[in-house]
Amino acid sequence: MIFLTVGTQLAFPRLARAMNDYAAKHDEQVIAQVGGDDADLPNLDVRHMLPPDEFVDIFRRARVVVAHAGVGTILSARRYKRPLVIVPRRHALGEHRNDHQLATAQALVGLSGLHVAWEIEDLPKLLDGGALKSADGSTGSRHAALVDGIGQFIASGGKGMAPARTPGIVSQKVVSRAP
Repeated sequence: MIFLTVGTQLAFPRLARAMNDYAAKHDEQVIAQVGGDDADLPNLDVRHMLPPDEFVDIFRRARVVVAHAGVGTILSARRYKRPLVIVPRRHALGEHRNDHQLATAQALVGLSGLHVAWEIEDLPKLLDGGALKSADGSTGSRHAALVDGIGQFIASGGKGMAPARTPGIVSQKVVSRAP
């Protein structure tokens, strides 16, 4: 089973349609948490919202999780040791306020269990390739401070914390397709 989750704040029609097309050609259930997206997605088991316990249960049972490049989903994949394919939302396509999801994906390239579909057309190749490794629950030294800082920020509700500089991670604006 594949679990598609796009977060709770914004719909992600481009990703939902791509997964609907994928599911039409494959004999594997795709459970899709799509928030307020009312698109016709006949090949997906659509759940607009999920209670936390059901979300965790589906997450743990998934062969692979497909998601936007949301930090909460990335941390969940590490916690539950699931392979994660992220498709960053793009500002140029009107999918978000800015390109922070592209920057997040760029900063986390190489993290175990994290696979990036830089273009929507890359998604089927990643899902069918058989090389999707699960997150091992650990982070390399390059990513540990970033992941820990994000986790603390989320746990605090974002209160009283200024973003810290993470050694080795340079903030950048991503303007082209990554390798």
